[in-house]
Amino acid sequence: MSRRLVNLTLDTLEDLPRPCRQCVYWELDPVSAERACASGDPGLEKEAWVSQTLLEWGSCGKLAYVDGMPAGFVMYAPPAYVPRSMAFPTSPVSADAALLMTAHVVAAFAGGGLGRMLVQGVARDLTKRGVKAIEAFGDAKFGEAGEGEAEGCVAPVDYFLSVGFKTVRPHPRYPRLRLELRTALSWKSDVEYALEKLLGSMSPDTLLRPVRPAAATTSTPS
Repeated sequence: MSRRLVNLTLDTLEDLPRPCRQCVYWELDPVSAERACASGDPGLEKEAWVSQTLLEWGSCGKLAYVDGMPAGFVMYAPPAYVPRSMAFPTSPVSADAALLMTAHVVAAFAGGGLGRMLVQGVARDLTKRGVKAIEAFGDAKFGEAGEGEAEGCVAPVDYFLSVGFKTVRPHPRYPRLRLELRTALSWKSDVEYALEKLLGSMSPDTLLRPVRPAAATTSTPS
């Protein structure tokens, strides 16, 4: 089984699940989002948001592929780029953090460590850009019937807790959670560790690396 992470671009945007590709819950304020949905073209608004964010700030999402199939994604950005972030009772996001807007793993690939793999990919990216933490609004009632417009757009609290986030502002429905990036970069899931160990043991390059210094030292004529 091969797994890889790629950046969200205007091309890979098309690999998001159809409902997510057409959703502008995070990208627009509530009034504008309702207007976009009523006009029947929210997909164009989402594409415009991704394009602008890529140009002005840089990478704003990761997609995970398993054997070439889209298996999950996350989207993230500074809170200033996410109008919906100010509509939560536990806002605002801390000044030193980027907002992890949403995360989704396709049901067929759940339980394989992809959620943690995605968050770790975000952590690597943001650390290079000088960001210290990721924050997110979690849904404590995810999946419950009749729980409003955020259904599916706000990831479940349990997901964030399972990948290392800690609650920094409690709320019965939408707590705000935080993950220090230095913490995210220090752990690996069991699945990732086993995969890397297997690949490392089978890689010719890995096997040859310890030999190279010795070969270099014996190249001088005696």
